[in-house]
Amino acid sequence: MNETSTLVDARHASEARKSRLGQVIFWSRWLQLPIYLGLIVVQGVYAWKFLSSLWELLHNLPVLTETEIMLSVLALIDVVMIANLLLMVTVGGYETFVSRLRIDNHPDQPEWLDHVNASVLKVKLSMAIISISSIHLLQTFINASQLPEHTIKWQLLLHLAFLVSAAAIAYTDKLLYSTVHSNKH
Repeated sequence: MNETSTLVDARHASEARKSRLGQVIFWSRWLQLPIYLGLIVVQGVYAWKFLSSLWELLHNLPVLTETEIMLSVLALIDVVMIANLLLMVTVGGYETFVSRLRIDNHPDQPEWLDHVNASVLKVKLSMAIISISSIHLLQTFINASQLPEHTIKWQLLLHLAFLVSAAAIAYTDKLLYSTVHSNKH
C-alpha cells in the first residue's frame, strides 16, 4: 500500500464519519415530534375549555349583565385565538422544522401553509400574540374599575412591548428579504 492510497482511504473514512454525523443531526429533528403531539393534546384542552365556558355562558345568560356577557364573549374569543396560535405553531412548526405534511391539493389545506417558512411563521405568531394581548387589554379596560392601576399599566406596557417586538421582527424580515432579492439580481 502506498502513501497515496492511504491518504485516499483516510479521506474516505473522514467523509463517511461526517456523513454519519450529518445523518444523525438531520434525524434529530424527529425529536420534536412528541412536542408537536403534545401541542395537539393542548389543543384538545382548549377545545374543552371553550365548550365549558360556552356552556357556562349559556347556562347563566338570564342573570348576566351586558358587561359580564361581553367579558365572557371576549374570554371565548381569547380561547379561540390561543387555539389558532397552537395550530399555527403545530402545523407550521412541523412543516418547517420536521417534515412535509404532504397534503398538497387537499381541499381543506390552509392558504398560509403554501408559503410557510420560519420567517413567515415568526411574523404570524407575533401578530397572533398581539391579537391575544389586545383581547386581554380590552377585558382589562372593560373591568378597569375593579383592577389596581399598576396592573393596567403593566398590561399596557407589555402590549406595547409586543407591538415593538413585532415591528422589529417584521422590519428585520423585510431587510433580509430585500437583501436576498437584491443579491439575486
